[in-house]
Amino acid sequence: MPAMPHPLPRLSRLALERGKSSHDQIAATLGMELLEGRYPSGGNMPPEPQLLERFQVSRTVIREVMKTLAAKGFVVSKTRVGTRVRERMYWNYFDADVLAWRVRLGFDDGFMHCLVEVRRAIEPAAAALAAERRSSAHVAQLRECLRQMGRSGHTRQSFAEADLDFHLVIGDATGNPMMRSVAGVIETALVASFMHSSPVDEPSDHQTTVNAHAAVVDAIEAADAAAAHAGMLQVINIGVERIDLRRRRQGTRR
Repeated sequence: MPAMPHPLPRLSRLALERGKSSHDQIAATLGMELLEGRYPSGGNMPPEPQLLERFQVSRTVIREVMKTLAAKGFVVSKTRVGTRVRERMYWNYFDADVLAWRVRLGFDDGFMHCLVEVRRAIEPAAAALAAERRSSAHVAQLRECLRQMGRSGHTRQSFAEADLDFHLVIGDATGNPMMRSVAGVIETALVASFMHSSPVDEPSDHQTTVNAHAAVVDAIEAADAAAAHAGMLQVINIGVERIDLRRRRQGTRR
C-alpha cells in the first residue's frame, strides 16, 4: 500500500490540546480573546504589568507571547505607545494556531460561510491541477483513501481523518507547495461540517459522499482537469447541502 503523506497537521491538531507550555496557553487565551473582539482594533492590549499579574509568569514569557501574536498579524508593538491591536484584515486566518483557536470558540454561520467560500475557490482548482500533474503513486494513494472512506464502522472523527487524507493527497499531487499550505483551512472546514452533520450519520449519505469523491479520483486518473474541478465542487456542495438539510429538519422539530 502506498505511504500516506502526513507532513501537515491532522484533525487532532485543532482539538483542545493539554500539556502546552505557559507561552502556548497564554497565546491561545489572548488569541481567542482577540478573535472574540475583546480588544478592539486600533486599541491597545492590556499593559505588561497587568498581564504579568493575570498570568503569573515572567516578563520574558509575556514578551514572547506578544511576539507570537505579532507574527500572526494580531498586534504591533510601538515604543511609547504599547502593543496595539491591528485591523482584522491583517490577521493571518490561514495560520494553524489561529484556526485552532477559532475552532475552540465554536462555529457560527458567518465562519462556516467563509470556510465554504475559501474551499470553493481553492479545492476545485487544486483537483484540476492534480489531474494534470498527478503520478501513478498519487492515484494509488487516492484509491486507498476511497477504500478507507468507504469502510463501515466509521465514527465522525475517523471518517473526517480519512477525508482529510484524501485532500492532502490532492494537494500533494498539484506539485504546488502553496496549495499544500491551505490544508489547515480544509481541516478546519471538515471539523466544522462534521460537528454539525457527518456522512456516517446516514448510510445513504455515506455512500453518496464516497461516490462523489470517487468521481474526483476517476477524473484525476483520466487527466480530465475540467471533470476534476467540477467533481470537487460537487464534493463540497454535497457537504453544504447535508448541513443545510440537517438544520432545516432541526428547525421543524422545534
